[in-house]
Amino acid sequence: MMNYGLIGNCAISALVDDEARIVWSCFPRFDGDPIFCRLLDDDNERGFFGIELEDRVGIEQAYVENTAMLETVMRDSKGNGIKITDFAPRFELYGRMFHPTTLIRLVEPMGEGPRIRIRCRPLYTYGEQLPVITRGSNHIRYVDDVVALRLTTNAPLTYVLDETCFQVDEPVILHLGADESLRSGLVEVAREFHERTATYWRNLSGRLHIPFEWQEAVIRSAITLKLCAYEETGAIIASPTTSLPETDGEARNWDYRFCWLRDAFFVVRALNRLGYVETMESHLRYLSDLVAESDDGYLQPVYGIGLEKRLTERTIDSLAGFLGNQPVRVGNQAFEHDQHDGYGSVILAATQAFFDRRLKRPAGRATFERLEVLGDKAWELHAVPDAGLWEFRTKARVHTHSSVMCWAACDRLARIANRLGLPEREAHWRCRADTIRAVIEARAWNDALQSYVASFDGDDIDASLLLMHEVGYSQSGDPRFVATVEAVENRLKEGAYVYRYKSQDDFGAPENAFLICSFWYVDALITLGRKDEARAMFEELLHCRNHLGLLSEHINRKTGALWGNFPQTYSHVGLINCAMRLSRPWEDVV
Repeated sequence: MMNYGLIGNCAISALVDDEARIVWSCFPRFDGDPIFCRLLDDDNERGFFGIELEDRVGIEQAYVENTAMLETVMRDSKGNGIKITDFAPRFELYGRMFHPTTLIRLVEPMGEGPRIRIRCRPLYTYGEQLPVITRGSNHIRYVDDVVALRLTTNAPLTYVLDETCFQVDEPVILHLGADESLRSGLVEVAREFHERTATYWRNLSGRLHIPFEWQEAVIRSAITLKLCAYEETGAIIASPTTSLPETDGEARNWDYRFCWLRDAFFVVRALNRLGYVETMESHLRYLSDLVAESDDGYLQPVYGIGLEKRLTERTIDSLAGFLGNQPVRVGNQAFEHDQHDGYGSVILAATQAFFDRRLKRPAGRATFERLEVLGDKAWELHAVPDAGLWEFRTKARVHTHSSVMCWAACDRLARIANRLGLPEREAHWRCRADTIRAVIEARAWNDALQSYVASFDGDDIDASLLLMHEVGYSQSGDPRFVATVEAVENRLKEGAYVYRYKSQDDFGAPENAFLICSFWYVDALITLGRKDEARAMFEELLHCRNHLGLLSEHINRKTGALWGNFPQTYSHVGLINCAMRLSRPWEDVV
């Protein structure tokens, strides 16, 4: 179902399908116009960038080890073939990171004279507008009223324009990006970009503090998380796609190309556990700008990658949708929601900056005072109804997870104040944290069910309750947390999958399981000392990954098909966290 690979460079990204077609890529940034939009269309003749081998009988696909570069090998019936390497350039140049809005496809012949066809068919304005195509001396331009893309290539331009099949005797280079001339020869540029990009990703992978077991899966997940970080501003998107449905035919189609504060916190936390702190430093700059723009400390749950506040949601009629699933949405109404967990997410994301001596710019008193404004908001809203973690559009309640995250905001401010030697502020925030805890214990615990519940004074169970230990609210031996894990197991778990909830929402009862919830459950089992069960379930979840090791947001329990936006940062965060906690330690085996 989701047989795609992700390439990118923290400025743009693209999905390559198992036929070596680029079927999704937004320019000039993650939330831009999808110039390749075949992913959300039913027209096989538009919105993609394909390379086809004549008489193809076989195809294999894999990432170049420890990189974000994807290789596709095709063979024909005579044993000849081609190897396609897809990547977006990323490496250090002149003292800063070089990541142009450029996609490069290298086509290398194997054997004697394979024949290929190149089909580059971009569209503009979400599939509404065909580009005007012009020809240069060694390039093709795809132009609309605003954007001009240039495909520079050493392939015969006539064959590319006419989509004529031709013989390949030497490497073909396809360089697609801004309408600018290259600074040197095409072959030299492609060779340099390929070598330096591979070196960058291998160096990054080599610095990760990976577990002994499941190394490949963890490295792939870490690279995927990195690819969802928009380096220019420090924003971290939930996913590079929009409108891939949570399930078939229910209109649960959302645009995830934005920065949710909670998702970004979990991404930063996962990468920190791997010893990679650069993404945290960049994201903290983004958060600082958000906080600075909020006079009273109010935070939306989601912002644009350029700090945009209004993400007005609209539907697109020019694209048929993934497997015909409408609507195709651009923007996300969640920016209008009240979701009170965000205050805790921001403060939790920033806390390490007060304690970590590796950082170039450790946080101090000024940062603490800015965070206190958010803490005041968390205190004000800890028992006020909101849309909650699951973003219910019509059901406002006092969600337990939101209240727990408000507690976490106050708890971490107390810890930071202690670190900074501010005893009065520590006492202030500790008192508030203790007060919120008392409210949660009184109103979120259900004696009849013997479990915490999804919302105050309610009787529904949801999977976010498993996070109470993750954010430090519950300790591993807490009998109430133990009982809550059992309640989640009894009500929400089916096989290796855990549903986020089973109750009716704005669209009915969910059909597919939410993958991160299954990882949360594995993590809870580890906390309770049930490691054999946790390991067995984790191994099953690893089999949910596609052929390239990537995960989407949801999974169908019966068919194993992946659904939802792809790849999903949340799911890869869960994989990393569980692998780190479950793996045998290095010192036991080396």
